[in-house]
This record gives sequence, structure tokens and C-alpha cells, in this order.
Amino acid sequence: MRVRRVTTAIVLAALLGPLGVGAARADDAPALTTPGSPVVVVNQPHLLTLSWAPSTWVGEPAGEEPITYEVRAQLGPHVYRSLGSTTATTLTLTNLAPGSEYRLVVNAYTLGGYSDPSPVTPVRTAYGRAKVSYLNLDWSPTDNQIQHVLQVVNTGTGPLDLADVRVRYHVTFEGGDTSLALNCDWAALGCDRIRRSTTFFPPPLPPGGPSTPTPTPTPTRYPLPGTPIPGWVELTFTDGVLAPGASSGPIQLRHHRPGWTDIDERDDPSWRAATGQWTDNSRITLDVDGVREFGDTFA
Repeated sequence: MRVRRVTTAIVLAALLGPLGVGAARADDAPALTTPGSPVVVVNQPHLLTLSWAPSTWVGEPAGEEPITYEVRAQLGPHVYRSLGSTTATTLTLTNLAPGSEYRLVVNAYTLGGYSDPSPVTPVRTAYGRAKVSYLNLDWSPTDNQIQHVLQVVNTGTGPLDLADVRVRYHVTFEGGDTSLALNCDWAALGCDRIRRSTTFFPPPLPPGGPSTPTPTPTPTRYPLPGTPIPGWVELTFTDGVLAPGASSGPIQLRHHRPGWTDIDERDDPSWRAATGQWTDNSRITLDVDGVREFGDTFA
């Protein structure tokens, strides 16, 4: 009977399913060889089919238990998001965001061992009905304004009614300050045809809610002052129809605090460092009729 420790990453991934996030493995050596890098067999909007070379036992007779393979998106060093698992060497992933960039790896594990993650395969899923192009105008991400240009492009095969389109630029309100003045400086469509709004998600109240007695003699505030708050700047359109391949044209946006205090954009999920070039920024999300057609902030 083999006695091998299974990493915290694999146990968590198995328990948490699609939202499992891995961490660094234990110090013992892998019991399984590293599976091959995932190869894209089918790439469609919302769907990827992958295949890879199998793992085998390292220097020992093969175990009787089946080997399970988990496909994960690498979010950072030793941090992963589980996308699906199988005992085969091929897997179809669904509910992915079109036109979005993923860094995919495969891990193998059994009850008696595990493997190192495969080499990363970067992939952009096929475009859906639309995408967002992005040009960062602000070379200083810590000044008192957010300045960028966006444009919506019809990547589908039929007309795109802009009245059905919703674009969200995802931000983090550092310091707990959710006030933001939203400005459209210029737009090819006309700024009067572009609605702008903010949404944010303050942390939940502690158990017991607001009726919980405040400790004395030192009162506490919740959330703690300075707690970062996630949210987004949303754009919707009053009208307009784009033919296949057509663009909305540039939409030049500029946002600032009412008091013109500094904003650190580097923790905003949708922020990308200024390069002077347009890019398809898949950390900006776009929905058409409530269906995600571009972008995934958790890729």
C-alpha cells in the first residue's frame, strides 16, 4: 500500500470544485510524472476541448486507483483556479468567456500521490459576438485620474445592437472610498449616447448585523477604515447598430475622485500598464443581452 501525502492544493481543489484555488505543494516528491501540456483540440466561444499526454507512476509499480487530471487556470505563482477534472486525458471546458486569455495547466493526482503541474499553455478563447479594445492614456497609475479609451467591436456574424451591450471596467476602491466622478471627454458615437454608472460591493456585516452591541470603551467601525472594496464602472448605450466587423469608434473616458485625491490603479482588475498601443483587454467584460461575450476577471 503506497503512503503518499496529497498536497493541500489538490485536496482543496477536490473539495471546492470549480472555484478551488491551489497553493504550493508539500515537500515530498511527486509520485506521478508530470502530464503533458494541454493541447487545444477545439476552440469555440464559451468552450475549449483539451488533450494531454498521461501521467505514470514514478519508479514504482502502477497503482490500482485511477489517476484524476485537473485542468486549472494559473492566476499567479502557485495560485490556480480549477476549471474541471476527469480520469481521461481529454476534457471539454464549458462556460468560459469568449475572447479571453487563460494560462492553462494540468495536474494529476490519486489517493496515493500527485504530480507537478504541466507546463503552461496560454490560449485565448474564440471571440463571441463582440469585444472591447483598450488604450491606456495614463502613464502614471498613481496620479489623481483614470484615463483610457475603449471601443466596442462587433466580432459576430450579424448586426450588433449597442442598446443590448453592457461594458464593465473592473476597479478596486482602495481606502474604502467609493466616490468617483465619471467623465466622457469624447466619443465617436457622442458622449450623450453613453450612460455611465458605478457599482461596488462593500464587505458584509459581521455576525449579528448592525444590532450587535459595539464594544466599549473603544468603539469599532466595520468594515475597518481603508478596507479595499471591489466594483466596476459600467457603460451602456442608448442606441446604435454595428455591422459585423464594425467598431463603435473611440470612447475617451476620464474618472477622478470629487476631491481629486490620488488613485492607485495597479490593483484594478481591468487595468493594464500603458504601452501606447491598442489591446484586446479581456479583463474588461462585455455582455450582450445578459450573456458574457468577452472578458473574464478571474482568468
